[in-house]
Amino acid sequence: MTRIEDYALLGDLHTAALVSTAGSVDWLCFPRFDSPACFAALLDTPDAGRWLIAPAAGGVCSSRRYRGDTLVLETEWTTPEGRVRVIDFMPPRGHAPDVVRIVEGVSGAVPMRGELRLRFDYGRVMPWVRRRGHRIEAVAGPDAVWLATPAPTEGREWTTVSEFTVRPGDRVPFVLTWAPSHRPAPTPVDAEEALLDTVGFWESWSSGGTHLTGRYAEPVRRSLITLKALTYAPTGGIIAAPTTSLPEQVGGPRNWDYRYCWLRDASYTMQALLAAGYDTEAKAWRSGCCGPSRATRPRSRSCTGWTAPGACPSWSCRGSAASRSPRPSAPATARPTSSSSTCTARCSTGCTWPGRAA
Repeated sequence: MTRIEDYALLGDLHTAALVSTAGSVDWLCFPRFDSPACFAALLDTPDAGRWLIAPAAGGVCSSRRYRGDTLVLETEWTTPEGRVRVIDFMPPRGHAPDVVRIVEGVSGAVPMRGELRLRFDYGRVMPWVRRRGHRIEAVAGPDAVWLATPAPTEGREWTTVSEFTVRPGDRVPFVLTWAPSHRPAPTPVDAEEALLDTVGFWESWSSGGTHLTGRYAEPVRRSLITLKALTYAPTGGIIAAPTTSLPEQVGGPRNWDYRYCWLRDASYTMQALLAAGYDTEAKAWRSGCCGPSRATRPRSRSCTGWTAPGACPSWSCRGSAASRSPRPSAPATARPTSSSSTCTARCSTGCTWPGRAA
């Protein structure tokens, strides 16, 4: 099992994905941070959903890094057959959310294997999968996910499998796109153009802050990019983490959902972004805070929804390992409270604030 600290983050300012050192996307919620996960192997086994692209021989990568000051991940494997690189990223959100993966041959001839195992609703719902033209469509209730790739694909044991070989100069793209199942199929993005757009977006954002110097400039810059990736673009909300149901201690009872905007945590994030010269995020967050505050007058509350006040529902996601915890996870539950005067509210755009009622 991959350690949580070994996962790499991808994001498009609406949702996020986590990629393991073995080349597997083990966590992804479409289309928002707080949506039910379609890849939930992070909390369970691969049967809960994942997307693996790696050398057929398997194993953890030889090295990986982010490309410059961006959220474009480059993972490399050195095998007896040669060297291969997988480029992972989420383009800036257009009409639909995408995850793009490009397999690049560096040297030799490396056999590759892809396994797409979509399981909606935290691994509980298996989709109906069929081929539609040159793409694969997976539908489950309100959700539809489309896979576009020139690589060969076939269904095996409820998994879409792709086996191919890459050589120097080869670039094999895979584009995964979500759309509501009742709407027409989304237009797939061009992987190479999307890569340029994504690199340009993050480089432009990174260069907009204060110029950083000193021995810690690089880790500070990387931390700021991560904080930016945790912002929800439509409202300015900032989530505490892109995950849910990871216990504070392995096997412990405290499995909580941090895919919401906790007022205290977001305040710390704002302090860091402001100190680095990123004023736009602070203004967006303030604007998002003012709307809920006006909606709850004359009673002032420090926790409410972005569009309307409401209570945070509580439920358990049974049937998953929940990171080896013996208790059910709670993916839509607010953080536990220690006082009866503490209130919590789930926001309709993926934000929950804790605070005391006035």
